[in-house]
Amino acid sequence: MSMRDDSPERQIGAMTDQNTAPGARAPRYTSYPPATQFSDAVGPATMAGWLREVKPGTRISLYVHIPFCRRLCWFCACRTQGTRTEAPLEAYLDTLEAEIALVADLLPADVKVTHLHLGGGTPTLLPPKLLGRLFAMLDARLPRTAGAETSVEVDPTEIDAAKLDVLATAGMTRASLGVQDFEPAVQTAIGRPQSVEQTEAVIKGLRAHGVEGINLDLLYGLPKQTLETLDATLDTVCALAPDRLALYGYAHVPWASRRQVMIREADLPGHDTRLAMSRQADRRLRLSGYRPIGFDHFARPEDAMAQAAQTGTLRRNFQGYTVDPSDTLIGLGASAISRTPRGYAQNAARTADWTARIRSGRFSTTRGHVLTEDDRLRGAVIERLLCDFSIEPAQFDHPDAVRALTAEIAMRWPQATLHGAGGALDLRPEFRYLVRLVAMTIDRYAKSRGAHSLAI
Repeated sequence: MSMRDDSPERQIGAMTDQNTAPGARAPRYTSYPPATQFSDAVGPATMAGWLREVKPGTRISLYVHIPFCRRLCWFCACRTQGTRTEAPLEAYLDTLEAEIALVADLLPADVKVTHLHLGGGTPTLLPPKLLGRLFAMLDARLPRTAGAETSVEVDPTEIDAAKLDVLATAGMTRASLGVQDFEPAVQTAIGRPQSVEQTEAVIKGLRAHGVEGINLDLLYGLPKQTLETLDATLDTVCALAPDRLALYGYAHVPWASRRQVMIREADLPGHDTRLAMSRQADRRLRLSGYRPIGFDHFARPEDAMAQAAQTGTLRRNFQGYTVDPSDTLIGLGASAISRTPRGYAQNAARTADWTARIRSGRFSTTRGHVLTEDDRLRGAVIERLLCDFSIEPAQFDHPDAVRALTAEIAMRWPQATLHGAGGALDLRPEFRYLVRLVAMTIDRYAKSRGAHSLAI
């Protein structure tokens, strides 16, 4: 079907329903099924059993959640809590050490930890002595392999030279810095003051310490944000020259994150402006030499993520797009989620509950999902769609089943897709911003509204 005469929006009008109308919501598909489908059918015994099944020599990844922040940014929907003293941080690491021991005791001694990610919250809220202790605890029981990627979420307002020294000595290879937006009015509206000078100084410090991988996280659709302020932020960001950029649409979910009630809905840009922001940013970043990665990342052509996108080896996990190929990711800390070939397991969300369970000598798993064969197939297809914007049934173990799924997508989205020989499917470039909605077509758990973030 020719699309030369009509914009994607006009053609979408012919298909408009609750899944394509402004305000439609969709999972980000960092897991399949999404975490909204987890239940209490998965508990501590299930998690222990899955760890016992890990085979010797398996490549695994670790995610460590540090939920503490000195300030609670109003836009954030992550599981965090405030603190102004070190006492809860020390107690948290005590429990983490016990959890690490529980995990290590069940895994083969020769598993290969190839990726370690510290997230939060604010990992760099930890003072130097506790940062050093955290890495020492991990390496004592779950040592990283030579050349392992070690990434840390860094708050530019919570980092100094002493912490940089510890992180560099511990082998940090990549830092992710939250920026969101540099416009003061926007920062005030989201409760996150952070100057350009602070951010630039941290980037220079990281590079001086030999940290080559620099990621910056941005948001569009924020309160008080305009096309002009976003463009100014992008100018500044491009001058900082990070290796990777994440550009997320702000998810306003005050029913799930109570602190977001501090943000006035009247200050949020409308659907059309959000879409214009996304497209403006895409054009600006491409002109600056970045390659688009999936639907919300950008990377320099020489970066490993850009190369993975080129070779079809890009993956998705709970951190979003990744080059991590591991099928086993172990989450440590309150609310952290683990993924194994058998399913997903999430720790107790409240720090007090997580602490009580771990200190009683058992895992803190409170919910999760046991994968079915259908889950695995649909999840793999959705992952390739979100990573490649295409599906090639011949690349899957069950090509006939995948052809049935691509046919379902093509029937639902005739204007947006090209359906080729052997059931192959490509999402047309001008419709790729709708990829999450397209993926929902084959999501058996899908709900178009409610718990998920805006799709556009």
